[in-house]
Amino acid sequence: MTAETAGASAGRTAGEWRGWRAATQEALYGEQGFYRRPEGPAGHFRTSVHASPLFAGAVARLLCRVDEALGRPASLGFVDMGAGRGELVTGVLAALPPEVAARARGYAVELADRPADLDHRVEWLPEPPGGLTGLLFANEWLDNVPVEVAEVDRAGVPRLVLVRPDGTERPGEPVAGADAEWLARWWPLPPEPGLRAEIGLPRDTAWAAARATVGRGLAVAVDYAHTAGARPPFGTLTGFRAGRGTAPVPDGSCDLTAHVALDACAGPGARLLTQREALHALGVSGGRPPLSLASTDPAAYVRALAGAGEAAELTATGGLGDFGWLVEPTGIPDPLL
Repeated sequence: MTAETAGASAGRTAGEWRGWRAATQEALYGEQGFYRRPEGPAGHFRTSVHASPLFAGAVARLLCRVDEALGRPASLGFVDMGAGRGELVTGVLAALPPEVAARARGYAVELADRPADLDHRVEWLPEPPGGLTGLLFANEWLDNVPVEVAEVDRAGVPRLVLVRPDGTERPGEPVAGADAEWLARWWPLPPEPGLRAEIGLPRDTAWAAARATVGRGLAVAVDYAHTAGARPPFGTLTGFRAGRGTAPVPDGSCDLTAHVALDACAGPGARLLTQREALHALGVSGGRPPLSLASTDPAAYVRALAGAGEAAELTATGGLGDFGWLVEPTGIPDPLL
């Protein structure tokens, strides 16, 4: 989480009605918010970072490609947006070749306190540094940027959904202004009562701000995503607690997340691809090792088999492989082409 997503307020009453954006801001990022907890995201759900070190290795190879495209600068930055407890940036720095690691600087962007045992090479920041030369990587960050929820009423009018801390909902005012313009452009709702959408304008703004910090290099956003023509008719807002899906209740007891309209976030020159495509391009494959290795080097075969299983999970259809990757180069060719 970053200051862009943060919002804390005091004196909330149990019966207060708010839009989902304000309710989520407090529930996730307030002083007692879900993401302020010491266990961090890894205590409640499994991301690609937690699934296998192969993911950090692939991101390290991507950073090396960016480094090459930049002409091997004296200082190469890697920014981990919404860093959790710094797992990804730590893994990436550890996986770099020595020559690249000697020039690399790691930045973890997160509002929670810095973990005591974090690699001393990682700078802990509430916002990404400006003028970055290198790679900015946002893994499952945008899905936690709070958004408003709209629902079509009986008259066919999209209205903001209001919610109380216990999760009870009621319709609010009709969607208007910039939110209405965003819906019309990116997620038009037919006049059918009950249809819902998450208004992704705050995510577009948050991503544009993050992307703008890259002076030369690459910005990548990775998330559960959908695109125009395949929007879910009833939205995707949900909760997670202790590794399981749960009702979205904005009381700080669970994660609150919604899939990202990555096509709306994309700037000029951006490209969308699946995680399966991106990781294959970075050398991560779920192919099994040859059986001949089992007879010549059984230990190596077991290690290779375990790695193939982890790679298969990261690239699986219907799972992590379906994540969207939004890739936006600045001043360099797309290193994933």
